[in-house]
Amino acid sequence: MTRTSRTSGRVTGVVTGPSAAGPRPMTPATTHAGVVTRVLAACVDLAAVVLVTVLLDLAAAGARFAWSPVTFRWPQPSAPETVTVLLTVAVVYLAVAWAMTGRTYGARLLGLRVLTTRLTLLGWIRSVLRALACVFLPVGLLWSVVSASRRSLQDIVFRTVVVYDSSPYLGSGPAQLPGGGRDGA
Repeated sequence: MTRTSRTSGRVTGVVTGPSAAGPRPMTPATTHAGVVTRVLAACVDLAAVVLVTVLLDLAAAGARFAWSPVTFRWPQPSAPETVTVLLTVAVVYLAVAWAMTGRTYGARLLGLRVLTTRLTLLGWIRSVLRALACVFLPVGLLWSVVSASRRSLQDIVFRTVVVYDSSPYLGSGPAQLPGGGRDGA
């Protein structure tokens, strides 16, 4: 069981349970990410989404060329089609990344991770809903400027936190303890 304090900008806690040594501190206290780091990560993610969308367009053009090279014409999607594809790719990209690893490419580059307030990975439903909110209401991120706990509007609504976490993997077992040991070991 983990107790966390949500009053400050730091997520702190004590791991309790059936260990013989009693309560022990979790890995170093995790600091909530600030708005500058989050905006930089969002810019990297935007570039990734645009790149994936361009690659999808090129793949579609290549398939059309392979199917009928004589009558091939370069696709010219309308503005609404382009925006729809961009938004769809963005939602899928964010939802899959948050549900599977808790981080997008931009978050990994800047050492961030999106977790629930209980410091676990988001489930698929919460990831999709949070991705929709982030894509269609990106100004919600600005709430983290005035929030004492550095949480955006999306974080508050979906009970998530964005924390600094430079480790490449989120442990699926018991909480990591200082010195590399595990709880109860």
